[in-house]
Amino acid sequence: MLARPESGEFLEYYGRYIDQVPNRPVLDTLEEQRDTMRSVLGHLPPDRAGYRYAPDKWTIADVVLHLSDAERIFAYRALRIARGDETPLASWDENAYAAQTDTSRLSIPVLLDDWEAARASTLSLFRTFDHDMWTRRGTASGHTITPRALAYIVAGHTAHHLSILQERYGVK
Repeated sequence: MLARPESGEFLEYYGRYIDQVPNRPVLDTLEEQRDTMRSVLGHLPPDRAGYRYAPDKWTIADVVLHLSDAERIFAYRALRIARGDETPLASWDENAYAAQTDTSRLSIPVLLDDWEAARASTLSLFRTFDHDMWTRRGTASGHTITPRALAYIVAGHTAHHLSILQERYGVK
């Protein structure tokens, strides 16, 4: 089992995501989230995709696209660091990314398919890592991070947004 990341392997901000990951193999959690996402969003009526719980918040479709974007960025960071690339990796602005795509033209099934493809790629990548790769240190957004921390961040970030979808958007 891949041990939880230790302090110093990630920016403290990400602890809120890592704390949401249960004490079990993180790859199992990542696998399970595929079914959870499909069960939570798979039967959503088409007219709910554009729902936002407040005027300045993302739509449900925006949240799902954000999950795909974040998945890809975190996995890319893990790939670069695990393979020994010591080039510092830039930060990203999720709001700027969201503003570039009109999700009103995308259905929830299309967005879920995209997220599932990103998750399948993440899992495939993570399965190639050996022990040393998981614990290599790199720099992203000006801070030290490891692929191990990134795996937990991916799982916790997804759990965080699933909770928000359920609690604030009324998605069950």
